[in-house]
Amino acid sequence: MYISYYDESGDDGYPNYSSILFVLSSIYLHHLNWKDIYNNIHSFRNQLKADFGLPTKIEMHTKKFLLNKNPYRQFDLSDESRILIIDLFCDLISQLDLRIVNVVINKSRISVSKYNVLDRALTYSVQRIENDLKKLDPTKKFMIITDEGRVGKMRSTTRKIQRINFIPSRYGSESYRNEIKSLIEDPLPKSSKQSYFIQLADLIAYIVYLYMSQKFEIGTRPKRLSKYINHDKIINWMDRLKNSLNTEASGDDEYGIVCYPK
Repeated sequence: MYISYYDESGDDGYPNYSSILFVLSSIYLHHLNWKDIYNNIHSFRNQLKADFGLPTKIEMHTKKFLLNKNPYRQFDLSDESRILIIDLFCDLISQLDLRIVNVVINKSRISVSKYNVLDRALTYSVQRIENDLKKLDPTKKFMIITDEGRVGKMRSTTRKIQRINFIPSRYGSESYRNEIKSLIEDPLPKSSKQSYFIQLADLIAYIVYLYMSQKFEIGTRPKRLSKYINHDKIINWMDRLKNSLNTEASGDDEYGIVCYPK
């Protein structure tokens, strides 16, 4: 069985929203590898504490960390040190035995008055995970663990797509039915403060948000970030992560990022 951890960047509101993009990132791994991966992350966090004074138990919220907001300001890290820490996180992720799917909803392309952003993003994500697992072994199952705040909405979506799920055809305007069969149980809640895996998903989601904002030339980076994070650094982070990305999730992007509406 596989375990999938979710987190997001941007807000899922529409038509009222504060971010033009919504990114939903999922990390999924085989349950037999969970302990080894956890131990590697824990050892890495211990090393960050030794090298930079960043406590092992402090929650890693990447956007706030890069902006040097509380609670990170107390550690007096330079801009260069914070960038280096994100470099190291990306290198860690690329070495772990896990897979990553990223889904982006570009609200500037939405042409209908009602659009359930989180529902669409989660549907596309679950479809990609199931497709990937089918290639490995059609009998494989997976479950979802996510931050507590979105469990209710995600439960509604996952129950629906197990009963009925229409997928647009690549070769025409018609859709076909393909219900999700690999997912078990409702999404289960866990506080991100208590999960290294959700925190890694948060880091990936924010880097993807920066990358896609840059790619589409929409939205703006916070002014503070723009002073020391440029186009090349964002691409560098994506390249560092590429080894763990499910690049087959989409043929429209070299990093496999799924983006809708098209």
